[in-house]
Amino acid sequence: MNLHDKHIVITGAASGLGLELLRQLQPGNRLSVIARPSAGLEALRRAFPNVDIYEADFADLGSVERAADALAKSAGTIDVLINNAAVQYTPRFTDPDFRYETIRREIDVNFASICTLVHLLLPSLMQSGAGMIVNVNSGLALAPKAGSAIYCATKAALNIFSQSLAYQLEDTDVAVKQVFLPLVDTAMTHGRGSGKLPPGRVAAMIIAGLASDRTTIDIGRVKALRILLRIAPGLAAKIMKRG
Repeated sequence: MNLHDKHIVITGAASGLGLELLRQLQPGNRLSVIARPSAGLEALRRAFPNVDIYEADFADLGSVERAADALAKSAGTIDVLINNAAVQYTPRFTDPDFRYETIRREIDVNFASICTLVHLLLPSLMQSGAGMIVNVNSGLALAPKAGSAIYCATKAALNIFSQSLAYQLEDTDVAVKQVFLPLVDTAMTHGRGSGKLPPGRVAAMIIAGLASDRTTIDIGRVKALRILLRIAPGLAAKIMKRG
């Protein structure tokens, strides 16, 4: 798809990778953002006055539904939906600081809210004539780590959902693509891992991938992970387990 003169909706674009995607896609396109209320969102509102902003708590599906309904009514046709918003909690089930309430929140933010948005915005995407749903995923969807079990599970669920959704939309003009990320240097990954990619570089690679015919866009080390999973799955699992 030629990403020019399009109406692009990005979730979670108030910071990190989502903000970098917005910055790089904003010239020549119409941008709408769905994001939770925050200081970052207010800064985005001031920096990009031409971007339409819809507030939603992705852990509250009613809030997501209201934002999607408002967007669909006011925005008309949508060409691209980029489901980028996500949350990750690192305590293990056996850790004293593990909080039971984070289970539901992580599932709703990382998976259920995406299903909700796809369902509610699909009619607007179908009006495009060449719509695209982009689900931002993680290498942890392919092989989990020991920590963040719920996060890994939601990303695996997103992978299967995206594949099945693509089957359902085969006879329509809406394509489904997935982006599989390695560690990206954002607030969510602060204090974890090494060799993180800068979000601006990752955003540029994503945009280049979306302009291609590929339905799966592997970023950075995810390319090597796929190869290792094919030739030495046991070794790949051990490496990913350590996170």
